[in-house]
Amino acid sequence: MKLVFATHNAGKIIEMRAMLADLGFEVISADEAGVKEDVVEDGTTFEDNALKKARFVAEKSKEWAVADDSGVCIEALDGQPGVNTARWAGDKVGDDGLIRHTLEVMKEIPESKRQAYFESCVAVVSPTGEEHTFSGQIHGRLALAPVGTPRPKLPYDLIFIPNGHDRSFAQMSDQEKNSLSHRGLAFAKLKEFLKTI
Repeated sequence: MKLVFATHNAGKIIEMRAMLADLGFEVISADEAGVKEDVVEDGTTFEDNALKKARFVAEKSKEWAVADDSGVCIEALDGQPGVNTARWAGDKVGDDGLIRHTLEVMKEIPESKRQAYFESCVAVVSPTGEEHTFSGQIHGRLALAPVGTPRPKLPYDLIFIPNGHDRSFAQMSDQEKNSLSHRGLAFAKLKEFLKTI
């Protein structure tokens, strides 16, 4: 059985294949399924955006589709950037630009006030329109400078340090990060659901 992941993000595909490897699904990207168009992510919540993407890809591919929407919510900034995480520094700034912008916005905020959390919502939609969503959160703080080895299209890994740890996500192995992360928690719930279909 195929699962089409509604993303063009190579880093997310690698993570998803690793997390679902033992279920026997063929995990393919939207591109590999022939769905080249992007959906405008204009929802007000992570769930809105995840469902919108999954519905679109399920309809186009006629396969089960999975989509997630994730972001970082910074407590000192009233939860910003939230659903605008990928775009809040402007279009086409790239991973480095996102990190530079975030650290610039945070430069006056002391280390003791840099709490943040990542949230992820994963939606799965069947070819017949059946819908399910699963969410996960991980709390932590933002580092003063990037540290670790960046993953493709996952820039915030360089500056997010989960509670109870002294290393950023970018300093952790994929397995260690996935056992802790917002996406890992949401996908663990998805995985339990997928065992039932």
